[in-house]
Amino acid sequence: MTYAQQTVGVFDLFTVGIGPSSSHTVGPMKAAAAFADSLEGDGLIDRVAGLRVEVFGSLAATGAGHGTFTAVLLGLAGARSDEITPDEFTTQLDEITRTGMVELGGRHPVPCRIEDFVLRPLTVHPRHPNALSLTAVGGDGEPLSSHTYFSVGGGFIVREGEEALPSPKESPTVPLPFRSGAELLAICDRTGLSVSDVMRENERALRSDSEVRASLRHIWDVMEASVRSSLGRSGTLPGGLGVRRRARAWAARLDVEDPNVDSGYWQQRVNLIALAVNEENASGGRVVTAPTNGAAGIVPAVLYYALHYTPAAQTGGDVARGDIIERFLLAAGAIGTLYKANASISGAEVGCQGEVGSASSMAAAGLAEVLGGSPRQVENAAEIAMEHNLGLTCDPIGGLVQIPCIERNAIAASKAINAARMALWGDGDHRVSLDQVIATMRETGADMSDKYKETALGGLAVNVVEC
Repeated sequence: MTYAQQTVGVFDLFTVGIGPSSSHTVGPMKAAAAFADSLEGDGLIDRVAGLRVEVFGSLAATGAGHGTFTAVLLGLAGARSDEITPDEFTTQLDEITRTGMVELGGRHPVPCRIEDFVLRPLTVHPRHPNALSLTAVGGDGEPLSSHTYFSVGGGFIVREGEEALPSPKESPTVPLPFRSGAELLAICDRTGLSVSDVMRENERALRSDSEVRASLRHIWDVMEASVRSSLGRSGTLPGGLGVRRRARAWAARLDVEDPNVDSGYWQQRVNLIALAVNEENASGGRVVTAPTNGAAGIVPAVLYYALHYTPAAQTGGDVARGDIIERFLLAAGAIGTLYKANASISGAEVGCQGEVGSASSMAAAGLAEVLGGSPRQVENAAEIAMEHNLGLTCDPIGGLVQIPCIERNAIAASKAINAARMALWGDGDHRVSLDQVIATMRETGADMSDKYKETALGGLAVNVVEC
């Protein structure tokens, strides 16, 4: 065993949360809950008489459409993004709105209303554009405790003064650590393991093999549940744009035209899964952050393809199905760790290339793995998918994760499938490496104008009338 340079694992990237945004909903809820926990831990919670909430940059600019402010209220009340259901979310929020009080940490009532939040959309913190400052005030009006948190994408949060990612000494001990695509390929060459096998060995060092298998299959179970929930909904999406839900009608049409899930309709099926998941996300429903909520439909859509339209799927049975799910998610997770460590999965930091682009790259790698690709073909698939998502902007209309986000997931899922197929027709030797593309994505994001990075100040967000 050696200290890992690997920053996160597959279960850090694939987490269960509520919509519509991992960075703007899930992250702020986690930050607020962490602040309440810190007050409890420091023995201050019973002395709190008031709360000051300041929201900066992208969180302030698009927070209303993303549910940021309501997420903060619920987080302060002790809600956990991976536990609270949409119904509980609504019930608790209604009570907070009615009383103007938050049960801080789930037990200490304190006045707190969204109307009192201080919004600073044009103030961008140098550490990260998604910043949130929380201050607890005593009965004498003096601050008791104050912390600033950054929501850095995918539901990950960092408190000011802490490192964005674990240092090598703080990282979990795993047998096959890697921080780059080159290092990952070198491990595969040295050990003869596939990309998914490398990730599995590392996960086994942190939990039992049965836990790894069960947790991977649970991720897919939640993805499937998101689709089922979405197909039970009709009408328009919340938020005021009047966007019609399409997934239910599309599913009904496919039941007539494609009752046997024929391969000739794979594109329509992939589109359906991506749309269904992202409509559920836009509704504030439960989805798997993969690696973000805004890109949550891509991995499940391509994994659906792997489970129905690949040679591995034709063997049938629960064992084959489980193997496909595990290998796909492990390979996708391995690629996702590289984006998290070396670039960003935050639309507010690097544009939508960091969300949809990363998810498309991860899904391409997962599919190439299931199709029997070599480690270099898997790496090539991931590289192709990201290369053709470079420069993708984040400019949702009305700050809602609806237009262009929902359709963009379906398009990116198809890109991932094409990237995997292209890589499998090659021998793994290619001119541009995944590491070079990841570096390019990071640099492109740094050069991109802030108005194209989830601020609702450019692109479709200003060129399309909201109503």
